Amino acid sequence: MEVNLNKLKPSPGSKKRKKRVGRGDGSGHGKTAGRGHKGHRARSGGGTRPGFEGGQMPLKRRVPKRGFHNPFQERPAVVNLAQIEAFASASEVTPAWLAERGLVKGRGRRVKVLGEGSLTKPLIVKAHAFSSRAREKIEASGGKAELLP
Repeated sequence: MEVNLNKLKPSPGSKKRKKRVGRGDGSGHGKTAGRGHKGHRARSGGGTRPGFEGGQMPLKRRVPKRGFHNPFQERPAVVNLAQIEAFASASEVTPAWLAERGLVKGRGRRVKVLGEGSLTKPLIVKAHAFSSRAREKIEASGGKAELLP
């Protein structure tokens, strides 16, 4: 069977018209417009909020709580040595240089360098934090790891 664009048509039953409710009894969806009689869901603006379980104690309240989540915590952007090695065309690697190449998202974000991968070029890497392995590998390649305030 040959398929041509001019002979394409939707499969039977796939084209359904939108249900037009509240357009008179003759439509089959008049009077209560498919909402039933009275009750919460029959009202305008009615319906339950997310997490509501019909009056049963909701999961969020049933589960025991422990600890504290600090909403103001700022996590540093993490960059591995393998990523720096792939882009390294500069002698000095700074957070601004990393942001230009898309390795760090967001302005003014703190940067931490991790030791995944290897470094073959002597680079001066400036960041807010270094893992011990990253510092060792940078210095082993003849570079320098400088901490930013």
